[in-house]
Order: sequence, then C-alpha cells, then structure tokens
Amino acid sequence: MSLGRGGRPRPGCSAASTAGARGYGDVVRGTAQRSRMMARISRGVLLTRPLVLFDGDCAFCRRWAARWRWRTGDRVRYRPGSGWRRWLLGIPKADMRRAMQLVEPSGRVSQGAEALFRALAASPRRGTRVAARLGLMPGVLQLAQGVYAVVARNRRQAAGVDRWLFGRAVVPHEYRWVRWAFLRLLGGTFLIAFTSLGRQVRGLYGTQGLRPVAERLAAERREEASALARWRRIPSLFWLDASDATLVRGCWKGQVLSLALLFNVAPRFSVSLLWALYLSYVAVGREFLSFQWDVLLLEMGLLAALTAPGGLRPGLGRDEPSALDVFLFRLLVFRLYFGSGLSKLQSGDRTWRELSACEHYYETAPLPTRGGWYAHHLPRRLQRASTGAVLWLETVVPFLAFGPRRLRQFAFWSLSGLQTAISATGNYGFFNVQAWVLGVWLLDDAALRRVLPLKDGPPAQPRPWWRTGVSALVVSPLLVLGASEVLRRFEGWQRYRPERVGAMLTWLESQARPLRSVNPYGLFSVMTVQRPEIIVEGSDDGVQWKEYSFHYKVGDPARPPRQVAPHQPRLDWQMWFAALGSPPGWFVAFLARLLEGSPDVLGLLAGNPFPDRPPRMVRAVLYDYRMTDAAERRRTGIWWRRERLGLYVPPLSLAPGPRPRGRIPALQWHAGA
Repeated sequence: MSLGRGGRPRPGCSAASTAGARGYGDVVRGTAQRSRMMARISRGVLLTRPLVLFDGDCAFCRRWAARWRWRTGDRVRYRPGSGWRRWLLGIPKADMRRAMQLVEPSGRVSQGAEALFRALAASPRRGTRVAARLGLMPGVLQLAQGVYAVVARNRRQAAGVDRWLFGRAVVPHEYRWVRWAFLRLLGGTFLIAFTSLGRQVRGLYGTQGLRPVAERLAAERREEASALARWRRIPSLFWLDASDATLVRGCWKGQVLSLALLFNVAPRFSVSLLWALYLSYVAVGREFLSFQWDVLLLEMGLLAALTAPGGLRPGLGRDEPSALDVFLFRLLVFRLYFGSGLSKLQSGDRTWRELSACEHYYETAPLPTRGGWYAHHLPRRLQRASTGAVLWLETVVPFLAFGPRRLRQFAFWSLSGLQTAISATGNYGFFNVQAWVLGVWLLDDAALRRVLPLKDGPPAQPRPWWRTGVSALVVSPLLVLGASEVLRRFEGWQRYRPERVGAMLTWLESQARPLRSVNPYGLFSVMTVQRPEIIVEGSDDGVQWKEYSFHYKVGDPARPPRQVAPHQPRLDWQMWFAALGSPPGWFVAFLARLLEGSPDVLGLLAGNPFPDRPPRMVRAVLYDYRMTDAAERRRTGIWWRRERLGLYVPPLSLAPGPRPRGRIPALQWHAGA
C-alpha cells in the first residue's frame, strides 16, 4: 500500500510497500544521527585548538574577531563560518548568523558571550584570563549574554558606535612611545623645577634665609634621638649635610639628572634619584615647597620610576608598560582634575554655585598675567559660561580617562585646552607644564604617530614573570591609596566602609604620608573675591618710608602684570597667601632679614631701597587692589587701582642683644614710629 495525497494509503499498494516506507523514514533518521555523530567525530579529529566561527560577511564581526585574536594569540583559531565548516561541525546556519560559535576539541559548542569568555580564557595573558573567568561567573554571564544579544541584533548601529569610540584599530593600543615621550617631558619638568628652585634656595633655606634648613634639622636632632625616627619623619638627604653649598649643589645635581632623563640616559636610575632629591627639598621646605604641583611632581616621579625601562640607553625599552602602570597614570589624571572639581562643589562656595567665580578669578589670581587683565573685562555672560565650562571639564571629562580610545583623546585635548587657558591668565609655576605632560598617558602610540614622525621600534618582549610579580607588589599599595583618596571625598565611604578596611587604610596612609607621593588635589575650591596686597616699607626715621619692590608680585599700579611661568617665584606667591590672613612666622622672619640686610633674602627682591645699610625699622601696609578698565588705563597708564586698608604689621626694629649667625634675630615694636 502506497501513500496518497495527505498521507492516506493508496489503494492497490501492498503491505510490503508500507513497510518499505517505514524503512525509508528510519534511513532518514539514521542519516541525521550519523551526521551529528560525524560532526562530533570531526570536532575531535580536526580540532587541536579551540575554533571560533564568526559571520564573515559582517565587517563589525571581523574587526572584533581580529581584536580577540590578538588577545589569545595562536591558542585559538578564528575562521569565518562558511557553509562547509558549519556543515562539517554540525552548526545550524541560523545559530551562526545569530552569534559567534566556539567549538572546543572536546566537542563542546558554546555561543555568544559564553563563547567569547571561554575563548579569552585560553589567552596567554594573565589579565585577560582573569577577566574571562569573571565573565563566566553566574549572573555576570547572563547579563553579558543579554548585552551580546542586543548588540548582535543591531550590528549596523553598533559598528558606527565602535568606529566612533575605538577607531579602526584592531589590535590593543601600545604605550612604549607614550612612556618614552612622558619620561623625556618629565625630565624637562624636573629641569624647570630645579632651575627655578636653584635661583632661590639660599634666600629661602640658607643660613641667612627665611627658613634655615640647618637650624630646623638641628632642632629635630635635639627633640628626637633616634636617627631612624628622624628619617621617617623627614625623609631628606640633607640630614647628611644642610650647608648652603650643599643646598645649591643639590639643585645643580637635579639639573644634571634632569638632563639625563631628558636625553634618555639611564631613565630608571635618573628618575629614581630625581624623586629622592626633590623629596629631600620638599620634606624640609615647609610652606615654600608645599604647593600642589610640588607633591604632584613627586607622585609623577614615583610612578615614572616604577615604569621606566632599565639600562643605560634603553631606547623604547624591551617590554611594554603593564596595564596596571597605564591605569595608575590615568587614575592620577582623574584624581587631579576630579579632585579639583569636586572640591569646588563640596566647598559650598557661593561663586562656584552661582557660576560667578570667573568674574573674580582673573583679578584675584596670585600672580596674574596681562592676558588675565584682558580676560577680566570679558562680558559677564561669557564669564559665567567659562565658570560652567571649568566645572564640566573638572567633574565630567575626567571620567573619560577610563573610556575608549576616542573618548580619551577628547579628554586629552579638552583638558589641555583648560591648562592653556589657565597658563594664559595666571602664573602657576610649572603646574601647567606637568599637567600637559601627565595627560600624555591619555593617548597611545598610534595617536602620537599622527603628530610626530615616530619610527617603529623593535617588537616588545614579554615581561618576565618575576618582574610582573615585583611590580604588582610595589604598585598595588599605590593603587589602593589612590582609589582611597578618591573615595574618602564622599561622606558615605567614611560611614559605611568596613572597620578592618578603615584600619588597614589608616595604617597604609601613615606609612606613605612622609613620602608625599599619594596626595589629594583640589585647586581653588574657594574663590577669593578681593585682592589684599602687602606692601613692605623701610625707614630710618619713621617719617619717610621707602617701598621694597618684588619681581613679580603686584605692587606698583603702573607696572603691567608679567608672564613668569614656568618659573616659580616662591616668596612672591607666599606674599599673596599671607595677605589673606594674619602674619605667618616666615613673614616675621622676612622682616627680620630685611633689618639685617641679608644679601640672600634681598636677592629674592627686585630692588633694595637701602643699598648702603639696612633701615632702622620696617613695616607692612595692606592695600586693596582692583584692575582698571580699558578707558582708565588709556587715560592714566595704570593697570591697578589701590586703596590703603591699614597696617598689616606695625613698625618693627631689631631687638638689642647678641645675634647668633644663622638664627632669626629677635624683633621689637618701634614705639617712636
């Protein structure tokens, strides 16, 4: 009996025919079973390595397959899912179109996000393997599968976003040229810092200076008998010798080491000594070396010492900077800018809240420039827009430091533009330079090749396992402290962190604090809205007073603001801070040195109105300064209007009695003035 239309038995067919039909169905089912069996056999026979099959007609899929191939090397094969491969391995066409497939030598087949993570788990790179295992964890895998499905259904849109965020590069970015450029530029920054300090070191820290280092260290020796405890409290090479000549020679040595780093001579050795030498000055420098760019330079120097290549002339270095090294530099970029932005928001300062900070900033900057004078007269609407832009650049853009390639490039140019605007309107020493230098870590070698004629160096060698372990051991505390510095700015972190974690962080911070190499940052969290200035005067009779002039500090109303950066005139800067409060100890010492006629301190000034002998008395007068407008400046030629507020320090003279060399002399009020 044969089958008619609709499967009904056709009349006249025998039972044998019906039995034959059943046999044909068995044959079909048997063929399918044999095909699946052959697929399993083929997987085991043909595959000695995991095989990833992807949609070869999809450019987006090809680009990402190339990126994964770089991660896994030759441990995983990648092939387009052509018809014969699918047929041989028994993978349905619909599955191939829907998601990538991973076929393992064991015969196991996985797809989508699971296939991706299982393939990456075979990578020779330890970090990739760890990330892959995390992706295979329950919950994480289900979430990843959902994201994968959404991307797979919208490949055209995903391809556009991919090109916009990552560009067309298919291999992970390299950073040997970035490291090379950063170390050269850091050498230039150290050269500026030591050259600037060398011009002032005797007047600030010599035996006849404002803060004699030798006197301070002698006092520390009297208070603390243990040499180890003294070194831990003040980690400085000047414990060995703090003479004036040693202080000057230290700056010379810093210049030599900076040139060595600038020209790539023993970079690891050079930057390590630069860090130790600059720390020696900062540890004893007190307020004159307490600026945020001083400790930022130390932090950059320490990270550079950990990532710099060894050898006398290493070129690009044999190995690639580790992912942890790159992340620490980007974390420092984030902390620098985000810390400054967050401190402005958390300070409660009215000018930042009302977007009026830039209406006061240019006029009240510590050492304004001529560009700042012109910027002060910009329209009010533009000033408010500038304030909003600063807050956006310091609170939103820093997060892009951890983003894809194109977003990091956008962050680099945006933050570099901010530093350019700051340097044009105010003198902040070498801060703008080092901020530009630090931002190089937001780029990669491919980005540098677009603007610099860089040649391809020899291929990077794998880093030995022992160096990786030692680097992780040293760098991990810096990572913990850096992350903790960000988290502690939020009240909830202090309240809810586990007690043991808090105790561990407190201990770690206490050990690292003397090194001043992991620091909080927060520039101009509170904007000053007035500009008090101290004018120092001397007199022989208490009637005729002559003014001491400074090189760069605001004083003579007819003198235009000057561009002095990247030089850091530290006395001029501290005079601005002193005017905001009561007279600090160093200012009293400054007046005493003027009464002594100290040549080292007078060398910090632009002129001495008493060239023959020191005055009998000195005083400090407080003035309020305001920038003139364009019409007044054209009419009178002056850049500032000033109004006397009163005495900052009344007349003082030297007290009678012995004056030991190197000690700050005692002063007395001069009642007759």
